[in-house]
Amino acid sequence: MFIQTQDTPNPQTLKFSPGIPVLDSGTKNFIEGDSLAPSPLAQIIFKVKGVKGVFLGSDFITVTKAENDDWEYLKPQVLAAIMDHFLSGMPVLHDMPAETTAPKGGDDITNQIIDLIETRVRPAVAQDGGDIIFKDFRDGIVYLEMHGACSGCPSSTITLKSGIENMLKHYIPEILSVEAV
Repeated sequence: MFIQTQDTPNPQTLKFSPGIPVLDSGTKNFIEGDSLAPSPLAQIIFKVKGVKGVFLGSDFITVTKAENDDWEYLKPQVLAAIMDHFLSGMPVLHDMPAETTAPKGGDDITNQIIDLIETRVRPAVAQDGGDIIFKDFRDGIVYLEMHGACSGCPSSTITLKSGIENMLKHYIPEILSVEAV
């Protein structure tokens, strides 16, 4: 098994691509302190001292480290943990639903927002090892939750305001702003 690694815009986060599917659909985010019981993969990665977050995507794993730790030390350990997991044959998740954007069924504006996020935003941020989940739209404000490399990324505010907010406002004039939750 060859696992590719890729830098992300977030210097605390690396993207690991094992060359095989990780999740069939959706995503799953784990941060330090979460219950890891549903994910044998997250459990083994969190055993590496200095790991603060694990994000599972369709064909990648994004790992976030503590600010004071060094990737030169952590990267080989994370690679070994991922390889050990996939060679063990254990599942990535035990009967736990992955996260997806809120289902359609709301009003027309909400459905348009979800559509734009699903087709234009999520594929782009997945390339950088992250995800953005629609949470709510009320009083002209779109609320989004950032995961993986997007969470805590120095450029995430710029992406959110200059990229996502401008794009959504272009297509849906009723949107006043976009906020992270």
